Amino acid sequence: MNSRKTVFVTLGFGISVSFIAAAVAAWLVSCHYSKVSFDLVNAVCSEVLEQEPGAQKVLAAALKEYTAGNPDGLLEKDVLSSLGYRVSDFSELPYEQIVSFAAAGWIVGLLLFLSTFLYRNKVENQRIRELVEYLEQVNSGKALILSSSGEDEFSKLEDEIYKTVTCLYQAKDQAVQVKNDFAENLSNIAHQIKTPITAISLAAQRMKQNIDCAALEQENTDRAEQKESSAALEQVEKQLSRLTYLEESLLLLSRLDAGALVLQKEETDVFTLLMLAADNLQEHFCSSHTSIEIPEQGEMLIQADMDWTMEALMNLMKNCMEHQKGGTVHCSYAQNPIYTEILIWDNGEGFAKEDLPHLFERFYRGKNAKEGGIGIGLALAKEIIERQNGTIRAQNKPEGGALFEIRFYSH
Repeated sequence: MNSRKTVFVTLGFGISVSFIAAAVAAWLVSCHYSKVSFDLVNAVCSEVLEQEPGAQKVLAAALKEYTAGNPDGLLEKDVLSSLGYRVSDFSELPYEQIVSFAAAGWIVGLLLFLSTFLYRNKVENQRIRELVEYLEQVNSGKALILSSSGEDEFSKLEDEIYKTVTCLYQAKDQAVQVKNDFAENLSNIAHQIKTPITAISLAAQRMKQNIDCAALEQENTDRAEQKESSAALEQVEKQLSRLTYLEESLLLLSRLDAGALVLQKEETDVFTLLMLAADNLQEHFCSSHTSIEIPEQGEMLIQADMDWTMEALMNLMKNCMEHQKGGTVHCSYAQNPIYTEILIWDNGEGFAKEDLPHLFERFYRGKNAKEGGIGIGLALAKEIIERQNGTIRAQNKPEGGALFEIRFYSH
């Protein structure tokens, strides 16, 4: 029941009680003054009969006619007024006292009504406060069993809240179990991949050694055959590198899902983070004929794990580098009392419109994805940033090019 409806119901209840009380009071007053009138007439008649015994028939006839509702002019002559009497002279209480008693009764009734109304509101507010505190405990993960406070208009709401919270806890436990199972499966897959990767790596090394030895021993060997063998070996090494990255990424994802990855947050300068990330990608930038621009805009500190945050920034820089032929990857950063913002963008074609909602999904490869990618880099960057009270968003610049917007919040 909302507050407005509660006020109307309470007000209606108060008005109804007031009408009933007024009716009872009117009936009691009527009974009281009927007795007073009877006693007065009885005293007057007694005195008249004592002085004039023969007037009994006249009095009886007059009283009978008056009580029958047909006074026939008995009240036309105002005898009492001519004798100097007023209506108030026949009241047991003075007029001022009657008014005082009426006002006191009205005030007492009003106070009782207000007390009842305030008490009802206090009880309702207390019940609402208990339910709100229970929901706050649910949100903080410290909720206990909801104790019943008796049958009232909030009992049904209380039961529904308890059933909903119970279902949510069960769903949460199931989700945590599924997540843990998924993390364990990822870890198992990564470890299973590691064994053939090691075997292939050893075989590739032996192949390379055999090719080098054969080239030294047989100078007249067909150069085309040697070139073909070298190309095949290069392809094996390339795919081996890709499998190694996949295995490392799966292990990292399993640690993130299981909550086993501990991020050591400390004050870290944003410019330093960007420079270290760019330095680690210097070889890639050179091979792709891409430059990176990081302007120094003064010291700006964030609370973050330097190594893992640098890993996330490297993934974003690499994505910008891979989606443009040559050109420059741009970085900028700014800070305000609420958050520190880092922008990384390129001058390429940008993201395909249909890819934007799915860019940070695991193993998602967009329309313009580079051949050989596995679709984990952006998902890892998102996980690392969000676990450090941050957000990341991808969009296309109006003038063209892809833009990553990262925010680390202060609180």
